[in-house]
Amino acid sequence: MNEPVTSETYAAQVRRLADLSARVHAQRAEAHAWYERQCAAAEQAVAEAAEQVRHAEQELVDARELQERVDAEAAHLWQQLRGRLGGAGRRLGGPPAPATGVDGDPRPLLAGVRDLLDRTRQRGELPGSVNPLLALCGVAGAGVAYALGMGARAAGVGYGGDLAVGMPVLALVVTLLGPAAGLVPAKVLADRRHAVLGPRAMTVVLAAGLVTTALLLVLGR
Repeated sequence: MNEPVTSETYAAQVRRLADLSARVHAQRAEAHAWYERQCAAAEQAVAEAAEQVRHAEQELVDARELQERVDAEAAHLWQQLRGRLGGAGRRLGGPPAPATGVDGDPRPLLAGVRDLLDRTRQRGELPGSVNPLLALCGVAGAGVAYALGMGARAAGVGYGGDLAVGMPVLALVVTLLGPAAGLVPAKVLADRRHAVLGPRAMTVVLAAGLVTTALLLVLGR
């Protein structure tokens, strides 16, 4: 009477063992799958982190290169500004320190400064207020030329011979070039004022020189 019960119990135990084995196999497979997913996710995270690190390093290199270019350009523009201001520019010293806490690309600002310096580099004409100085340049040039002419005549008379004939001619040429001689100091005046010796200024110099030359020739007769 006990034998059928034993056989049934054994079969039940075998089935239970098979079920447990299947469950363990399934759990083990699931664990392996989870582990592989975790490893893949970790590898992906490491790859993304490495890519971010490379990107950050490249941004740092680019930022340093940009800083060096900006510093060099700022120093160059500052040097141009000091040269443009002349003696007053030497009191400015070195370029100012970079501002902190400022965002944005500094290159457009540097381009604006460069354009402003380019516009200020273009010289304008002398103002009308310097016309008396320009006239004085014409008078001085004509006076110096007339004095040289008188010296040439005197030298011709003193040495005699061919010089007595040639020197008066040379003296006359030098005297007639007197009005143009005033353009030399007028050009120096214009350069000091960072201006252009334009047609109006040249006309003032030449007119004053011509008038002076004419008066000297009349008075010297």
